[in-house]
Amino acid sequence: MSAVEGEDAALAVARPRKVRRRLLRRILLALATQYVIIATIVGLSVAATLHYLVTPQVVAQFEAIEAAFRRLPSR
Repeated sequence: MSAVEGEDAALAVARPRKVRRRLLRRILLALATQYVIIATIVGLSVAATLHYLVTPQVVAQFEAIEAAFRRLPSR
């Protein structure tokens, strides 16, 4: 009987590992999901800021440079 009891004890010890792994997977999946969602939101915010605030300024500067070159006398 001691051999059977030893096997049962070994199985009892092995089961929590699977539970821990599943719990760890769930936690890591939740953290990864949160990271992806936050990264997407931040990326969209940066893209919107660049599109609406920075791009018009850059275009205006290039248009000013173009106008300055047109005023230069031709050689």
